[in-house]
Amino acid sequence: MGHKIGVIGGDGIGPEVLAEGLKVIAAAGVELDTVDYRLGGARYLDDGVVLPDEVLEEWRGLDALYLGAVGTPEVPPGLIERGLLLKMRFELDLYINQRPFVFEGDGDRGAHDFVVIRENTEGTYAGEGGFLRKNTPHEIATQGSVNTRHGVERCVRYAFELANGRPRKHLTLAHKTNVLTFAGDLWERTFHEVAAEYADVETAYNHVDAACIYFVQSPEQYDVIVTDNLFGDILTDLGGAVSGGIGFASSANLNPEGVSMFEPVHGSAPDIAGQNLANPTAAVLSGAMMLDHLGETAAADRIRKACEDTSVLVGSTTEVGDIIAGRL
Repeated sequence: MGHKIGVIGGDGIGPEVLAEGLKVIAAAGVELDTVDYRLGGARYLDDGVVLPDEVLEEWRGLDALYLGAVGTPEVPPGLIERGLLLKMRFELDLYINQRPFVFEGDGDRGAHDFVVIRENTEGTYAGEGGFLRKNTPHEIATQGSVNTRHGVERCVRYAFELANGRPRKHLTLAHKTNVLTFAGDLWERTFHEVAAEYADVETAYNHVDAACIYFVQSPEQYDVIVTDNLFGDILTDLGGAVSGGIGFASSANLNPEGVSMFEPVHGSAPDIAGQNLANPTAAVLSGAMMLDHLGETAAADRIRKACEDTSVLVGSTTEVGDIIAGRL
């Protein structure tokens, strides 16, 4: 029997790109024992189900989760995001969001290879806040940012471990310490205290707005970046944009001590769903990250190698999947 994987094709192009990811994993010689889960916007429209607690309990017994994309225009914004994605993150304690960005360079820009580590369960997404006098002229809305020493330190420590294992051994903290004086102070102090344990890792700090500029102008300066939930959400989308487009952007939502989830970051793209047009490379690379997590590092490296030279990864969804699988 192979690794037991929960497969959530989801909505829109999700099932299409995930099928290619599974095809490539099979071509790499890794056997998966898959369990399919029909969840997402389409499922919610059918019977009102988003993510049952009993499914969450099943997931705790799996080796990993592989997600295509979720969301449909007919479902109110935020319902699936909060009820499925955020619930999954919080309940399974997927506290690390890891997104690699590799760009081979072209005639206009040089190459870069960096990773963003985003804290994935705290910050402004923790849901602290509320309304007062809602729907009146004097309405008040508060949205707090929850930052615990435990949550910050385990994220920062993971980032240092990652940086310490990479050739450049460089880690940048991105935050906004000049304005977010309390959360920024906790992040900065924790960063420096953990840094004392990693003498070989060179460190730097960027305000997050400056980091956005550097992502565009000189992304090659980065090796590993660590940041909070909201800033990480923004920086990783920008990272995809400067690395060939989000069609190549993979991600891991990690609980290093438990089940983890792997997904491309491009969304469900309902406008092209069912037309065999979506680029499956991000799903394939997310599958490679899943194999890393499962200890199948040799197969993962072969898949990443097969995804190089993106200039020839053109064609329909299935054609690109066939090209990558053929290289294996």
